[in-house]
Amino acid sequence: MSNKNGAENIHWNLSDLYDSPSDPVLKSDSENILKKADEFRASYRGKIQDLSAEEFANMLREYEKIVQTLGKIGSYAHLIWSTNTEDPELGKLLQQANELGSEVSQKLVFSDVEWLKVDDEKANELIQSDELKTWKHYLEVSRMYKEHTLTEEAEKVMSAKSVTGRAAWNRFFDETLGAARFDLDGEKKTEQEVLSKLHEPDRELRKKAHASLTRTFQDHSRTLTFVFNTILADKATNDKLRNYDSWITSRNMANQTDHESVNALVNAVTDSYPLAQRYYKLKRKLLGIDEMFDYDRYAPITKSTETVKWGEAKDMVLEAYGDFHPEMSSIASEFFENNWIDAAIKPGKRGGAYSASTVTSVHPYVFMNFDGKLRDVQTLAHELGHGVHQYLSRKQGELQSSTPLTTAETASVFGEMLVFNKLMNRLDNPQEKLALLISKIDDTIATVFRQISMNRFEDKIHNARREQGELSKEQFSEFWIETQKALYGDSVTLTDEYKIWWCYIPHFLHTPGYVYAYAFGELLVLALYDSYKSQKDGFSDKYLALLESGGSDWPHNLVSKMGLDINDKNFWSRGLDIFESMVEEAEELAASL
Repeated sequence: MSNKNGAENIHWNLSDLYDSPSDPVLKSDSENILKKADEFRASYRGKIQDLSAEEFANMLREYEKIVQTLGKIGSYAHLIWSTNTEDPELGKLLQQANELGSEVSQKLVFSDVEWLKVDDEKANELIQSDELKTWKHYLEVSRMYKEHTLTEEAEKVMSAKSVTGRAAWNRFFDETLGAARFDLDGEKKTEQEVLSKLHEPDRELRKKAHASLTRTFQDHSRTLTFVFNTILADKATNDKLRNYDSWITSRNMANQTDHESVNALVNAVTDSYPLAQRYYKLKRKLLGIDEMFDYDRYAPITKSTETVKWGEAKDMVLEAYGDFHPEMSSIASEFFENNWIDAAIKPGKRGGAYSASTVTSVHPYVFMNFDGKLRDVQTLAHELGHGVHQYLSRKQGELQSSTPLTTAETASVFGEMLVFNKLMNRLDNPQEKLALLISKIDDTIATVFRQISMNRFEDKIHNARREQGELSKEQFSEFWIETQKALYGDSVTLTDEYKIWWCYIPHFLHTPGYVYAYAFGELLVLALYDSYKSQKDGFSDKYLALLESGGSDWPHNLVSKMGLDINDKNFWSRGLDIFESMVEEAEELAASL
């Protein structure tokens, strides 16, 4: 296991959801929710067309209560399973929650189908009414799916089959990699532990970690290739049934954006690939190596292996948040004080990090694997940014608290920027400043450029799966290397072993099309932070108001209150210009040393 960093015993307390998997309240909620769904169906099925605004509002209040209870059950099952994917009892609990969710969904699906059958004139009257103003944006967005929603019976079948389809394959993927062990220097380690070694200053250790990961990925490659193929085929079938014109359409709609805006973002980033290549050529010199390989990309430029303790990480984040706005620090403090964070690395725990919003009657929970590196401080800042956002947006209610993925990354990336700039301002030594700046540029490239290159990979595999049928491991690998080489050019040598590294990335399976949202969020935040530096008075209050708004309006309307126009196709160049200035600063610091 990792060296002691103080996070070994940081486990969350999920009792605000349920006390344990055997909690009688969990059992009664699971039983009662089916009764509530039956009562809801008996009260409103076949009647939505004729409801008054007041009656419609009452229906939505009842609907929200059912959704909230279901969300509470599902959140608890997923969170407790995430920390030990090898426990069959927790896997069973998760499956029961998924099956319950599907059963309830089948009982409620009539409400969506009937609402979309209401003619546009009557629907608009309802949406504009005072009685329904609380849910105005939710109702507006739901009407977008009029051409993509099936009959009630067909929707029930889609919901029922999803449990044994995509959801089951995703669970299998997570459990496969959660149970995998990677041999490194004679020790069996988890995926997360070995991935962290790619950030070590010791090049030989990075090469060994790279080889260990590759070996185990190859061992599981047949299984993972089949999982990818199955989920790609499942999505293709659903898209065809729902009349979506491309693999990314449903994701863009869910993100409340359009093809043109997304293409503007993708094109702006791919056109700037030479900027990333320019940076890697600088980093190669700073590392003092003749050739830079893929396992060198995240190497620190200093030899320090100092561990950041959990308590130090906590203080760094809370202090940076407090300097920006005391309420941000106050909310983030609750996550530590009330054990809303699970940070310990342990066998069977899922890799990665996330903040789970759970339900508006409870609070978010943060999940991460803290290994004592400086980048883990940034991860903590990132996930607590999500957490603060989710905490504040609860006031919008169950149907409008969540934001589209594009703006969902705003608070998280902004949280990282606050901590990064706090640390930069503390440093006087140019060498230390350069090392921190290099670390930040590495993260920004991973968030913007690498994510867009992965979007290009997704585009290729989805289209190829639809046109050519089942894809081989070699085809996936060919698409992966092709889209990665486009990013790195001749600045980084991609090894033959790296060809298989598409197979472990969960976003491709859990949320197809997700990855461009990271680039969207990072470039938006670079522009936001630039505005903050130039007009600090009142900015932090407006920013918190933005977070409180949750998903209660269109993203471009919410962001426009901060003085930015994300619908301008040239908007993305602003964030990229700021990134280029970071590279220039690194070049100047390097030259001065």
